[in-house]
Amino acid sequence: MNTESLEIAKSRYQAGRVAFENGQYREAVENLEKASALLSRNSRLGGEVDIWLVTAYEAAGRTEDAIALCEQLKRHPYSETNKQARHLLYILKAPKLKRPSEWMTEIPDLGKLPENESQIRVTVNPRQSSGQKKSAEPEFVDLSQVNTRDNRFIWLALIVIGLMLSYLVWLSF
Repeated sequence: MNTESLEIAKSRYQAGRVAFENGQYREAVENLEKASALLSRNSRLGGEVDIWLVTAYEAAGRTEDAIALCEQLKRHPYSETNKQARHLLYILKAPKLKRPSEWMTEIPDLGKLPENESQIRVTVNPRQSSGQKKSAEPEFVDLSQVNTRDNRFIWLALIVIGLMLSYLVWLSF
């Protein structure tokens, strides 16, 4: 294999991974299939690409293709790849559990809306628990009502701190 096809395969592999992670499964399958075709099936990188291709097949709804590729990867010479293939095959062949409909949330397909309805306007009506409107400005405080006389506690605290510091200085000699 020449270095040019290896670089193309690596770039397709990265593009496939990015597409998969962004939920674009058909695009991921296309890129990963092209990368796999350029690589040796028995190489470490070829096995890694094929493992990603298995997960992309499953995400794209092509479970039979994913199982068939896993069956091939079980015999891969690279031990990590055949180990992952066995685990994925176990998961793919596991019976599908039925989920109650109340566990599921249906997301509407916004692509099916007519053009003029595609812009949805949402108005939010904030609820006030106390019925009062909170102002963004700070509340005015009447300074004549604030106690501005010296507090004896502050003087006491300063004297205690001074005594402690002088004691520490005396101990250091």
